[in-house]
Amino acid sequence: MLRKLLLSSAIALALSACGERTANENAMPDSSATPAGAAQGDNALLAPSPLPFQAPPFDRIRDTDYQPAIEEGMRQHLAEIRAIADNPEPPSFANTIEAMERAGALLSRAMLVFEAMTSAHTNPTLQAAEEVLAPKLAEHSDAIHLDPALFARVKAVYDQRDSLGLDAEQKTLVEHRYDAFVRAGALLSDADKAELRKLNAEESSLTTAFGAKLLAATNAGAVLVTDKARLEGLDEGTLAAAAEAAKAAGKEGWLLELQNTTQQPVLGKLKDRALREEILAASMNRAARGDDNDTRATILRLAKLRARKAQLLGFDNYAAYAIADQMAGTPEAALKLLNDTVPAATARARAELAKIQSVVDRQGGGFSAGAADWDFYAEQVRQAEYDLDEAQVRPYFELDRVLRDGVFYAAQELYGITLKERTDLPVYHPDVRVFDVFDADGTQLAVFYLDPFKRPSKRGGAWMGNFVEQDGLAGTIPVIYNVENFTKPAPGQPALLSFDDVTTLFHEFGHALHGLFSRTTYPSLSGTNVPRDFVEFPSQFNEHWALYPQVFANYARHYQTGEPMPKELVEKIVRARTFNQGYATTEYLAASLLDLAWHLLPADARVEDVDAFEKQALARYKVDLAAVPPRYRSNYFAHVWGGGYAAGYYAYFGAEVLDHDAFKWFEENGGLTRENGKVFREKILSIGHSRDLASAYREFRGKDPSVEPLLEFRGLK
Repeated sequence: MLRKLLLSSAIALALSACGERTANENAMPDSSATPAGAAQGDNALLAPSPLPFQAPPFDRIRDTDYQPAIEEGMRQHLAEIRAIADNPEPPSFANTIEAMERAGALLSRAMLVFEAMTSAHTNPTLQAAEEVLAPKLAEHSDAIHLDPALFARVKAVYDQRDSLGLDAEQKTLVEHRYDAFVRAGALLSDADKAELRKLNAEESSLTTAFGAKLLAATNAGAVLVTDKARLEGLDEGTLAAAAEAAKAAGKEGWLLELQNTTQQPVLGKLKDRALREEILAASMNRAARGDDNDTRATILRLAKLRARKAQLLGFDNYAAYAIADQMAGTPEAALKLLNDTVPAATARARAELAKIQSVVDRQGGGFSAGAADWDFYAEQVRQAEYDLDEAQVRPYFELDRVLRDGVFYAAQELYGITLKERTDLPVYHPDVRVFDVFDADGTQLAVFYLDPFKRPSKRGGAWMGNFVEQDGLAGTIPVIYNVENFTKPAPGQPALLSFDDVTTLFHEFGHALHGLFSRTTYPSLSGTNVPRDFVEFPSQFNEHWALYPQVFANYARHYQTGEPMPKELVEKIVRARTFNQGYATTEYLAASLLDLAWHLLPADARVEDVDAFEKQALARYKVDLAAVPPRYRSNYFAHVWGGGYAAGYYAYFGAEVLDHDAFKWFEENGGLTRENGKVFREKILSIGHSRDLASAYREFRGKDPSVEPLLEFRGLK
């Protein structure tokens, strides 16, 4: 997942104008001792970082620094924008469009680090700052995009773009800048602009509130078990981690913390059916318990104000507005992609459920298998059909080895890059590691941070983001981070991963590669600043190398002996890759269609019950399988209500079409070779959004993408 697409819409818009909580393990100085009115001269964010490549000086940044730095950044940015708008010289690309790209350095610097911390290592001070800043950032964005004098200059350059002698990237930048103003309401009447400002401020506050409520609800939803006998089936590593989590929470027993998705990893191992049902209920009902952390009223208001916002901007619904500047173009195209896959996916899921039920019946279970039983019995089906037990494979996936000899090795073989760990740069938490990234000729491409383990101060999921963006105008190289939520092992124990975790490492580093290879002049077009249904393409494509024989053999070695994984076990993993794909595809489709259902609502729709609406939507799209709940229910769908994937969760599937089609090209042209990597790097990874991406893909592939490789990979064809 890409972090910047999970920013609130207000923050995302503010930065576009520039170039699934407690902090009990904070590596920074105790900011609670710093008065809120600390002198700005002490604020480490107000000046460029003195560290190499402008890496954040986390040893000097206090939690109380962010809000004053961001507020000062907004003040400076507006002054710079005012100077552009009031420039008496005729509008030109240099004095208007490029000048806007150069503006807002302080705001961008502070916001990039602030957004990283509020996701990966938040605390009450940062949450309070978020709440205060959200409406201010929305107002800041509106002050820019709804300024008639500034828009007149942008429009003047846009209208002359074909006669100004611009290069391809400059022309693209002009078109994107103009479209951003129009989509932000620049063509509206003064009265409609005033209403839009209010809607934007409220939306920003609500998305911030949703994130805070969800994090608190997820932490509160952890299930405490005091009788160890109920945990039969869990391996020693998981038990030790659960005991450590309970200890950290000041409780006796074993604390089973919730992951961001509906299904929970422990459900595949726990023999106690009642406990499985308790954990799944805790997952599905988080943030929907009628307490202070209930998100449903927030959801209803967000859906309504987004629909009204779209109506103001001339669209039938928010989905039409959100998808208009994506590769899909229309909600109808996104719906067709999903709906065309529903029959095959649900048929496969029902067949999988029948196999699960047969296992239950043979064992004399006396019950109909449900969602809480799926993973437990599916694992038995997998063992029976493929003789594959996850406990057998985990010892071969030790985190550091997977990272060094898998993720980094594949990137070196494909692109010639190397990563070297460094320990001299300050980090925001002791778990964080830092690497220099070098190109084949020895030049430094980027700095890469890795934050792998789950903790209470971190939201769920996995994502990539930038501390510093690649900027050809300023000459900065990217400083990139990946964040995951792997279970942290007990002290002295190895961090052993599931194969899903391994895939996540490859996925997020795919985002990192997209960012670090960026070679654009203008920062708003750099790296991962691309449409949602393209941004997941490089990351999902990178997952393919996790199981590629040459790469797999290099990292899949026993953490104690160093012996490679036995050939027969490797073959079982390969054969089993289409296992349970009916479930996996259906739960994803259900979440994607639920997202679109909410955002296809017209402005005059009357929805008063979140749960009832969700039930009706799933039935309408024929994905209402009781044993296969959506990957995210509405109440904890952070992609949609907490950030920038509103009406965009379908993008993962759209990008998956691209990634499998692209990997087919690699297979047709010799696979993992430096020559193939060079082509992919130059034609896809380095271009950002400096040109039309559909054309760029056709240039790379030689034709439009086909859905066939995806359907074959998932075993649906």
